[in-house]
Amino acid sequence: MNAVFLDLDGTLTDPKPGITAAVIHALTRLGHEAPAADDLTWVIGPPLIDSFAKMGVADPNKALALYRDYFSDRGLFENAVYDGIPAALDALRADGHRLFLATAKPHVYARRITAHFGLDRHLEAQFGPELDGTHNDKADLLAHALADRGIDASDAVMIGDRRQDVAAAQANAMPSIGVTWGYGADGELADATVLCHAPDQLAKAVRQLA
Repeated sequence: MNAVFLDLDGTLTDPKPGITAAVIHALTRLGHEAPAADDLTWVIGPPLIDSFAKMGVADPNKALALYRDYFSDRGLFENAVYDGIPAALDALRADGHRLFLATAKPHVYARRITAHFGLDRHLEAQFGPELDGTHNDKADLLAHALADRGIDASDAVMIGDRRQDVAAAQANAMPSIGVTWGYGADGELADATVLCHAPDQLAKAVRQLA
């Protein structure tokens, strides 16, 4: 197992304060009654335009623009790296793995976050959607990343906390590691190849697949 693709939100960092504040900002500006932050954790991970549509917003694109107004200025840094993640990334690299980011967050934001928290030094490349929605589907994003780097799916693994990470791996014939410290609901990671319950177990989980 050579290439390790890592989700960002709910896997490397806890983005709840910034994401939920930005969603509340967008909903409030559109005249909606916004849920409490603790009731919005389900939006962390999937494409936000889909989440706004599920909330009954008439114009999800307008909501997304309002979200980005807040997020690009403040919300992306209202975030924290999970305890143990830097050491886990060091351990994966020490085992000889190539590390890549594969996130549903637009890469223009993801790169600012990984640079801010010093995670970028671990990553060979970072993949995320374009602001226009290109590669918004995680399976498509992962296929693009594999092709861009010339990596065979049989020599790669996807690590993430949501069903979209597992489904994207399956769509590309890749194994997946579901991490349980993120925002996946009960049973959401049932189809993951392996479950991992703490960052200090990640290197061992990848070795188990190899």
